[in-house]
Amino acid sequence: MRMVPVSFTFDRFPRLIRDLCKTLNKNVELVLEGEDTELDRTVIDEIGDPMVHLIRNSMDHGIEHPDERKALGKPEKGILKISAYQEGSGVVIEVSDDGAGIDPDKVRKKAVERGILSEDRAASMSDEEIQQIVLLPGFSMAKQVTDLSGRGVGMDAVKSKVESLGGQFDLASKKNEGTHVYIRLPLTLAIVLSLLIKVGDETYAISLENVEETIMVRREHIKTVHGEPTTLLRGEVLSLNDLGYVLGADAVAHDKDEYPVVVVRIGKNKIGFIVSELIGQQEIVIKSLGRFLSKIDGITGGTILGDGNVALILDVASFYSTKG
Repeated sequence: MRMVPVSFTFDRFPRLIRDLCKTLNKNVELVLEGEDTELDRTVIDEIGDPMVHLIRNSMDHGIEHPDERKALGKPEKGILKISAYQEGSGVVIEVSDDGAGIDPDKVRKKAVERGILSEDRAASMSDEEIQQIVLLPGFSMAKQVTDLSGRGVGMDAVKSKVESLGGQFDLASKKNEGTHVYIRLPLTLAIVLSLLIKVGDETYAISLENVEETIMVRREHIKTVHGEPTTLLRGEVLSLNDLGYVLGADAVAHDKDEYPVVVVRIGKNKIGFIVSELIGQQEIVIKSLGRFLSKIDGITGGTILGDGNVALILDVASFYSTKG
């Protein structure tokens, strides 16, 4: 149900190209391929703006004016091709033009001027390596800021957006022959059914795969065994943990008459986590926290809730192994 064709995004490009041709006084033909290729609706929604940026880049920096193309022995009409096709378990969107391409010598010079590379390092790098410099944050080859591009939001913004969706971004270019940009995207984002809970003022999500049940435990039914709080659940001893304490966040208030408890199964064991509030079940899209935050124990990712707030997704199994 979530899969929709990329034509939802592609359909707005012909008008965009016509408007840019008038603004820039260029003659460009748009070729669209693979419009029936399907992607997750969330990916389609997110990829629109990066695609527009790539098109503007090709139109502004890539494809030359008709007289320049004629002088280079090229057809006066430039070609901008956008195609989508399935590859393995993902989809590739390719944006290519037959324009000026990326001049490695100009990039090399600009990188040295801006102190990004030393002259020796720049001289030792291959043309292909130098062209990847345009993907660095804030790097722009624009001589002046225009409404179209060169606004300080370079190719790195597009690359970051693609990577935030779990995709990959590649660029290949040859001087006077054109540029190819490849965006590899996952066919669908990870959508899981989760239980939303509150610990203090913060909302967290736990995958329902791990949740056995939720119960309310009265204060007088909590006993201490070997220094640990426990309760009886249908005749079985259930170990309890304050999730606020485990997370190093605000501990759950201990002056209540009864506590919401999330019972999770980890292997053959059951364990109960005391929380502040049970919100309910919800389908969520798992988003990566990026490579800098990916190593945090107990957190598998994040999700954006309907109200725009971010909720962290908990890996409750790791809490049990850490405890053990």
